[in-house]
Amino acid sequence: MKRLVATLAALLAFVPLAALAIPQVNKPAPEFKLKNTDGKEIALSGLKGKAVYVNFFATWCAPCNEEAPDIARLASKYKSKGLITYGIDEQESREKVLGFVKQYKLTYGVLLDDTSVGNSYGALGLPVHVFIDKKGIVKTFRIGEMNKSEIETAIRGAL
Repeated sequence: MKRLVATLAALLAFVPLAALAIPQVNKPAPEFKLKNTDGKEIALSGLKGKAVYVNFFATWCAPCNEEAPDIARLASKYKSKGLITYGIDEQESREKVLGFVKQYKLTYGVLLDDTSVGNSYGALGLPVHVFIDKKGIVKTFRIGEMNKSEIETAIRGAL
């Protein structure tokens, strides 16, 4: 984890701050539109009034694989309380993503990104977690792995 943070810090040193439109806590979440694995377009603006948890991931990302079972369980647990969860896969084929969904029995939606949304959300490393409240305000933004307890606390903060 320390190496990931150090690598991200080094990368960020070469990126102008104005180029980073990463979500800021207590500010509106950046709008996005992506297609899900069925080809249906999903827009963040269409989810207003719902708490939203967005997890940027890739199938090759070891921490993403470690988190997937906990995210799946927590997404199911909090769905009845109004939480909408989307995994956003970065730059992989639909077939590869569907294998990941099946492997981890994901019960939440997965969106496919060519990195344009990931870049606007500061996904220079994976995973990235964004918890958005019912008003569209970012409550928690985190680059890097989160454990089950941290994810659950962030979900509660968004609800």
